[in-house]
Parts: sequence; C-alpha cells; structure tokens
Amino acid sequence: MQVRKPEPARKAVPARKAGAARGAGAARKAGAAREAARDHRPAVEGLLPSAAPVRFVAEDGTAVEPPAGRTAPADGELLEAYRRMVLGRRFDRQATALTRQGRLAVYPSSRGQEACQVGGVLALRDGDWLFPTYRDSVALVARGLDPAEVLTLLQGGWHCGYDPAAVRVAPQCTPLATQTLHAVGMAEALRRKGEDGVVMAFVGDGGTSEGDFHEALNYAAVRRAPVVFFVQNNQYAISVPLAKQTAAPALAYKGVGYGVRSEQVDGNDLVAVLSVLASAVEHARAGGGPSLVEAHTYRMDAHTNADDATRYREDDEVARWEAADPIARLETYLRGRGVLDDEGVAAADRAAEEFAARVRDALNADPEPAPTPLELFDHVFAEPTPQLREQRAQLASELAALED
Repeated sequence: MQVRKPEPARKAVPARKAGAARGAGAARKAGAAREAARDHRPAVEGLLPSAAPVRFVAEDGTAVEPPAGRTAPADGELLEAYRRMVLGRRFDRQATALTRQGRLAVYPSSRGQEACQVGGVLALRDGDWLFPTYRDSVALVARGLDPAEVLTLLQGGWHCGYDPAAVRVAPQCTPLATQTLHAVGMAEALRRKGEDGVVMAFVGDGGTSEGDFHEALNYAAVRRAPVVFFVQNNQYAISVPLAKQTAAPALAYKGVGYGVRSEQVDGNDLVAVLSVLASAVEHARAGGGPSLVEAHTYRMDAHTNADDATRYREDDEVARWEAADPIARLETYLRGRGVLDDEGVAAADRAAEEFAARVRDALNADPEPAPTPLELFDHVFAEPTPQLREQRAQLASELAALED
C-alpha cells in the first residue's frame, strides 16, 4: 500500500505583499486593455498610408480608378496647373543654360518633378506659407515670385533675393531638413495668433534621414500644428539610392510612429498630387493636425551642374522614368477630356518662351549696385554672433590689404 507524502507547507505571504501583487497584476491587465483599445482606434488606423501610391492618371495619360474617397480637381484648375508646369520646365532649362554660361554659380534642376512643384503650390492659399529647399525654384516661380529674385541665391548675390514676409515663402534652404523645424515653428505661431494659415514644408528623400526632420514631425504631432510635410522622393540623395537610405516600406510610414497622418502619391500624376495635397492642407486648416505626403517621382537631371549622374545610375532607369513624364501625362489626360487642344498647347509653349526670354534678360544684366563681399555677413542673424563679427573683421582686413 502506497502512502501519500504530505505536501510541503506553503510559505505564508504577508497580506500587504499579496495585495500589492494583485494590484500590479490588475494594473498590467488594465494597461494591456488600454493598449489594445488604442491599437484599434480609428484615428490610429487613419494614420497609415495607402498600400500603393494614390493615382488618378496612368503613365500613358489614361484615367484610372482612384482610391475611394478621393476626388479629382476641377478641369480648370488642372489646365492652369498644366500651363504652370510647361512654364516651370522652360524656366528650369533656361536656368540650367545660364549656369553653363557662368551667370549662375550652381543650379539644382527639378526637371521631372514639375507635378510636385506646381501641385504643392496650387494646394495653398495666398495667406499660407511655403518652406522650400534649394531644388524648389520652379515652385517659387509657380507661386508668382520674380524669377530673377528666386535665382539671386544661386547667383551668389544675396542669401535670399525676395522678401519672405511679403510673399509668405521662406528662403530656399540648403542644409537638409532644417527648414522643417522652421516650418513647424511658423505653423505653431499661426495657430497661436488665431490665423487659419497652413504651412507646407518641402523636403527631399535624403532629408527624411536627418534628425531635424524627425524632431519636426514629433513636435508638429504633439502640438497639432497646421503643417504639411511634402516629401519629394526623387529616388536619390545625390548619389545615394533610396534602398541605402531606409528600410521602411515607404517614406510615408515615417510619419506613423509620431502620430502624423501619412499618405503616398504618384508624384508624376498632377491630378493625384493636387488631390492628396489639397486634402492634407484642408485637414490642417480645420485643426486636424499635421500630415506627411510622400510623392514618388524622379530627378531627370544630375543633382547639380557639378554632379555626374552617369556614375551611379543607368540609362535604362532614366528612360523608364522618361516614359512617365508628368507634363506629357497631364497633356494627354486633358486632351482626352476635351479641355486642351493643339492651340492650347501652343499657347502654353509661347508663354513659356516669353518667360524664358525675360529670365535671360534679367540674369544677363549686372546687378545694381553690385554686392560687396562684406554683405555676406548681413541679415544672417538679427544680432550678429561674436564668431560672425570676428569673421567679418578678418575679411575686412584682408580686403583692405588687397586695396593697399
């Protein structure tokens, strides 16, 4: 007969510790429930971009079925966008030629990105602010700025050739992504002043790898600032391809982690770009907070006139993107809708040639008065830093020595 061994006596647990353990367990369960509820909030689900970039028009100019809830802009708005894109490309070609002639120190072309440049501008009202990068000269021209003033920076005359406050366009920014922080600050200022203005910050794909970009996203989300981050993903950060910049499925997903509503769009489809950006701008204007829109596009020319793009990309790749040209695509689409014909195309081309002639005349004339080297230090800060004063004094001494 087997005798059952007595179970070892259980160690008594003080009532206070037992209560604490039960409390901790309950807290963990409650926290898990809250996290589960948060994961299924519609607001969180609404942050995710579409699985594929939003598109209204295929590469051949034929209409495709857009995602549910997306509406195309009116034909009149699209026709105006076409005219500005044609003018913008002619301006871009002229600026490139002026660089080769030595009239500009450098010029970063945006050929192939006209749908983004013009679509971004047309999504804004006159009272809204634009914060551009160094590659967004076409956008500034599309907004109505004097082309000679736009090119002053690239000519080496002034830090900025136009009055930012008058035109509500910040100076073109050369350091990557620093303008995104400035844009959020402006958006927060507009919100505190009770204005219904919206800020759009242009940024390239390389800029999304910078810390400033992520800080701007986080602060904008926390403050629900009325700002739209418009990422022009032209596939290369100078010579670095997108695959070597990020492992994210798309750059649009970078906004989700900060609680920023995000979307991706075919950046060579003006109809889609304008539809998505207009929605993001109005979302911000209505108090819905920031948005991030990634446009998939391509930089047809080299990074600048100092770059040799043949060293890091193949001709076949460029040819594939040539077939998705945003201007040709929009022209075919508008012809198919009966709102554009041969005369309309010719009129847009004539206006672009006249515009290019004015740009040539303005850039071929010597500035009066000619800028002096010491002006380099003016208008950097409201109150010059000790370092700037020291550098200015050093340059003044060297210039005086040359005169002697």
